[in-house]
Amino acid sequence: MAITNGKLINVASAEIYPADVAIKDGHIVAIGDVSHCIGPDTVIHDAQGRYLAPGLIDGHLHVECSKLSVTSFAKLVVPLGTTSIVSGLDQILVVAGLDGSRHFLDEANAGPLTIHWGAPCKTPYTMPRSTVGHYFSPADHRVAQEWPECVGVWETVREFIQEEDEDVLEALEIAQKNKLPVFGCAPMCRGHKLASYVSAGVRLDHESYTVEETLEKLRNGMFVVVRESSISHFLKENIQVATKLAPKASHRVSFCTDDVVATDVLRRGHVDNMVRMAIAEGVSPIEAIQMATINSAVAYRIDHKVGLIAPGRQADILLVDSPESFRVEEVVAKGELVARGGKMVKTLVPPHRPAFLTDTVKAKPVSAADLEVRSDTGAVKVLAMNMSLDVPFVRNRRDAVLKVREGIVAPDVTQDILYVTVVERYGKTTNRPVAFVSGFGLKRGAMATSTAPDDNNIVCIGANTADMAVAINWIIEKGGGQAFVEDGKVVVGLELPIGGIVSDIEPEEMAVKEDALDAAARAAGCTLDWPFMNMFVLSITAIPEYAITDIGAIDCVGLKAFDPVLEKI
Repeated sequence: MAITNGKLINVASAEIYPADVAIKDGHIVAIGDVSHCIGPDTVIHDAQGRYLAPGLIDGHLHVECSKLSVTSFAKLVVPLGTTSIVSGLDQILVVAGLDGSRHFLDEANAGPLTIHWGAPCKTPYTMPRSTVGHYFSPADHRVAQEWPECVGVWETVREFIQEEDEDVLEALEIAQKNKLPVFGCAPMCRGHKLASYVSAGVRLDHESYTVEETLEKLRNGMFVVVRESSISHFLKENIQVATKLAPKASHRVSFCTDDVVATDVLRRGHVDNMVRMAIAEGVSPIEAIQMATINSAVAYRIDHKVGLIAPGRQADILLVDSPESFRVEEVVAKGELVARGGKMVKTLVPPHRPAFLTDTVKAKPVSAADLEVRSDTGAVKVLAMNMSLDVPFVRNRRDAVLKVREGIVAPDVTQDILYVTVVERYGKTTNRPVAFVSGFGLKRGAMATSTAPDDNNIVCIGANTADMAVAINWIIEKGGGQAFVEDGKVVVGLELPIGGIVSDIEPEEMAVKEDALDAAARAAGCTLDWPFMNMFVLSITAIPEYAITDIGAIDCVGLKAFDPVLEKI
């Protein structure tokens, strides 16, 4: 193929000029005057004066948290210009091990979306360690770091370095021998803790909550990855590092979305939206495009493969209306025209899903009595993890007094104190601890999910145990999914049969289901914008200050389980 009559956005030289592009076997072989490459069998694609930009790179993405398979996710983001993602595939890894990750990588290799795979530092990321289907170990690293898709060690949680986790340190030593970089995860990390963390060889981080934190990480030698997820809106805050605090260091700033859902992407866009947002905040168009392409490629040391339109690179090329408005009109991925006008023109068919991916929920059904908190006094003081209104995902402490009726410590919707439980779903234990959560505002019913990083056990929140049991058992019966239950009936259910975490359904269909699930929760009183997203991250112990896993309620600062019933009254 030869793309002619275009204006090349050269992110390497920061220039825009007329140039043609020659493509052979999925790679760029020449730019500029490519007449010497054109033969009788060359397909000529006339750009009609449009601008040619490199395919966009999402620098840190848990693709499975979209609840879409790799094929379905490609249908969602490739038409918007995202042709590469850096992902650990850590969610399918904890469910189905290396075979699960290999299946997803092979699926990506057969389609238009390229996955640059980071081998997770270990799984699960939880501290203390929760129960999962597969524990990713140093022995796995010795195998997986040799895979051609492996570009480094992924999601190196700061607490693992702080606590000198032997498995993680060994994984970093293996990476050092393989000359692979280390990618971080260090929310709210500053001062001497940051110095210690960077000393371990961590190259970049995507978890800054303020621009001051972003600048400090930049000053300490890290590449900084600005995040704009469906629920965590940090771009406007953190892009100020490039517009105000350190504008000459913009080349060390790149983009990621981390966790997105179809509902949001179909409304706002993906990495293309981040380009437009950065421009609106004062970043020049060429710098914003660099942040979405070459800056990310350099940070992840994959710029010899992707990130710019230049010889030897994969032919991921976008035809956009202008650098200023940055609307993607056509997408060439791996040398093939695959999307036009926001829609795929190439048909994508998911692969056959083997049984080890579709039979992963081994938990036995639960009863309402299994989910009760009991006490022999008239009242108890409890610690509820409270959803922060200031910082997405963060859970702080809220103490409350709950009445005990017939020996049961009941939730109290008038105080916005609900039950929350995690049911271990791999069949290795019978763990199903119950704690308390505040901030959801739910007045009735229950909501549950089996896609729940970082261990993908079943998380359920409810105003009563009867509805909670129905929601959990529906997910067990379906082999994975999300559900909202009221008065014993499943109001909305989403089946997630692949690993219990994703589906092959179309993105538009997923968006309809997501809207319906969140609408059902809001109709029952939930006050959060994204009810199910806020619920499915409650097991992440890397987010302060409290979490819950199948081990129990977790103090994320002290890194230990605790009894949420503080005292009897």
